[in-house]
Amino acid sequence: MTIQDKMQILPSIDTLLLRDEAKELTAQYSRDIVKEKLNDILKDTREQIKNNILNAGLSRENMIKNILNTAKEQLTGEFAPGIRPVINATGVILHTGLGRAPLSRAARKNVNKVMRGYSSLEIDLESGKRGERTAHVGRLLCKLTGAEAAVVVNNNAAAVFLALNTLAFGKEAIISRGQLVEIGGSFRIPEVMEKSGVIMREVGTTNKTKYTDYEKAISPNTGALVVAHTSNYRVVGFTAEVEIRELKKLAQSHRVPILYDLGGGIIVNLEKLGLPYEPLVQDSIRDGADIVTFSGDKVLGGPQCGIIVGKKEYIRKIHANPIMRAVRCDKMTFAALEATLKLYIHPDTLLKNNKTLRMLTESPDSVKARAGKLMKLLSPELRQKYILVIEESYAQTGSGSMPLEKIKSYAITLIDKGKDIEKTAALLRNGNPPVMGYIKNERLFLDLRTVTRKEVSVLAEALNKLV
Repeated sequence: MTIQDKMQILPSIDTLLLRDEAKELTAQYSRDIVKEKLNDILKDTREQIKNNILNAGLSRENMIKNILNTAKEQLTGEFAPGIRPVINATGVILHTGLGRAPLSRAARKNVNKVMRGYSSLEIDLESGKRGERTAHVGRLLCKLTGAEAAVVVNNNAAAVFLALNTLAFGKEAIISRGQLVEIGGSFRIPEVMEKSGVIMREVGTTNKTKYTDYEKAISPNTGALVVAHTSNYRVVGFTAEVEIRELKKLAQSHRVPILYDLGGGIIVNLEKLGLPYEPLVQDSIRDGADIVTFSGDKVLGGPQCGIIVGKKEYIRKIHANPIMRAVRCDKMTFAALEATLKLYIHPDTLLKNNKTLRMLTESPDSVKARAGKLMKLLSPELRQKYILVIEESYAQTGSGSMPLEKIKSYAITLIDKGKDIEKTAALLRNGNPPVMGYIKNERLFLDLRTVTRKEVSVLAEALNKLV
């Protein structure tokens, strides 16, 4: 078949649009989008014909089917959801790339109610006048932390920035050198302080900062004393830091606030849950911190947001900052946060209802039992291609929380007899649903601590599809 013959069997755009397959696509994506896509494919097909790439035996009908199939594949790929549910088999509970804390059933239910229609986000229903959106969670935060007032912004970086910009703009903010941390995404405390308009004044050394270091540095130009909890690493050995309660006297005598960035805020005693000690928000308030900032989507187990609690006089100033409008949260965040905070009012059922805390504290035996259930659902064909073993593993909290804590867990490991475990991991990541594990020592680990009971059968189906 000559090039001219192939050109003659090339269908017109109108012919393609009259086909049932094209009509189905136009119903899904609109006529204009489908027409543009078909035109692009026709243009590419003409180029392939000119370059003699297409097979000689093509018929008109086959060409039409090929073009329509290509259009369907390309449109499906282009319009596929960018954010998709993923099975997290990494063992990292607060996985930043996977959205950090999985929301509780109560939070999901509350968000669903609020997003269905209108809500009382900024209306005081009693008076009928405009209200304040933070009021929905402010009382709960004060009750749980012992703070006088609270405000919520879209993440903890915004919380730190806003607090510094409000309380110490144009003035010095004193901070220990050992607390100049960097967290994920190259978020560095020194850079945030600079952008907030404060003058950073470092005191002490990397491993030791003393009370006298703060005492010598404080001056009439001091706007705040800043303390940053090093939640994502530990300095051990010959170390010293000044406690909040020690700084309180110095701050009060010079009438400057203490701003404590806790990062991943915790409002329940983790030691009682069998986990290592982490400073509580309420202890920080009690010890004398005037402002405490922390995340809502870390160990708290709520949505992404930054929470600021503390003295009423400072919170009022922060709330009045014009930047507040640029970093405020929407109705769905407040709905999820409110429901999450209410879980903490009932400590007896907290572990049952808070998914993050439940995964952190679940017994290794329970995780192992889930791994055993998964193993029973795997097909004989899969076992022929892979060596499958239940192994001890170590999960992590993630997102810079409790970095030294390894949580005993269990994983199913896959060894590819064809020696291509990277390809296996890629197939799982690109499956439906996507499955995320990790590769170590040429084995693919699927950690069951972060896989829920309901996801076990879905994960088994995804694995069985590999063959």
